[in-house]
Amino acid sequence: MSTTTTPRLAPAPSSALSLSRTTATATRVLRQLRHDPRTIAMMILIPCVMLLLLRYVFDGSPRTFDSIGASLLGIFPLITMFLVTSIATLRERTSGTLERLLAMPLGKGDLIAGYALAFGTLAIIQSALATGLAVWILGLDVTGSPWLLLLVALLDALLGTALGLFVSAFAASEFQAVQFMPAVIFPQLLLCGLFTPRDNMHPVLETISDALPMSYAVDGMNEVLRHTDMTATFVRDALIVAGCALLVLGLGAATLRRRTA
Repeated sequence: MSTTTTPRLAPAPSSALSLSRTTATATRVLRQLRHDPRTIAMMILIPCVMLLLLRYVFDGSPRTFDSIGASLLGIFPLITMFLVTSIATLRERTSGTLERLLAMPLGKGDLIAGYALAFGTLAIIQSALATGLAVWILGLDVTGSPWLLLLVALLDALLGTALGLFVSAFAASEFQAVQFMPAVIFPQLLLCGLFTPRDNMHPVLETISDALPMSYAVDGMNEVLRHTDMTATFVRDALIVAGCALLVLGLGAATLRRRTA
């Protein structure tokens, strides 16, 4: 008498975020990054080096550094976190690590949240060092609170992390991941108001810039530069940047695919 066996299925992951699964994922990612000191140095030190270089490029015109230094304080962490996160996540995709993790009872939300938590921890360190260097060592003159600068810099770094996680799904190699930078970062850099006020642009470009999160990051930094107190415009800009980061993280979770066969 023959019997048939039904293949045992892996337990379906819970759709709700789990703090334990999220922190376990973040701990694993940080443990791996600990063995890659060059990546850690790039994430934490490069924005500081770029700000230091910028300060002495405009050594004869400190007002110029004051006018653009706050904006770049938010832009540098965004770019750095985008590059590092996209490449690091792509390595896990191509090595099969993500596939093995998705075969476990681990929700896609837990996985993305864990990566965001790990890289976000480094983003906090990066943003704190860059803000402290700019304000207390390089003499960046801001009217508002340096803590508001730190908040926007941190939100920008988290946005760069979210964008890096998202675009890694569409790259087949590390070289392709880097190629996404001109498509994702450069247009925002040109249209964010760093080089000219956005209301001086062609109306079509101004409309496009209104839909790009980096524009609100620069606007938020400029609000701190010009006003002593937290303004409603600053709150709006910070919420938009944070909302865009959460939206992109959700899209990143949607790009994860679990094998069914």
